[in-house]
Amino acid sequence: MKVVAGLPRCETYAQCAYLAPGVFRMHGEEALKYDSNPDDAQRERVLRAAVACPVQAILVDQLEGLETPVEASPS
Repeated sequence: MKVVAGLPRCETYAQCAYLAPGVFRMHGEEALKYDSNPDDAQRERVLRAAVACPVQAILVDQLEGLETPVEASPS
């Protein structure tokens, strides 16, 4: 799985860090750090974090071809 967070778009709401703390974390109050190639065991958490992002800054690409890329969108 490949994760890309549009850092210029990120407004540090930190929903991703709350939902997938093993992949996303805040560095201080204004910077997001993330693992761009998380373990597949994190898939469900990463997808939930992408959907929960208020500014749709997270893209997830399933490299195995199991699913098409998922762009975060509000529910």
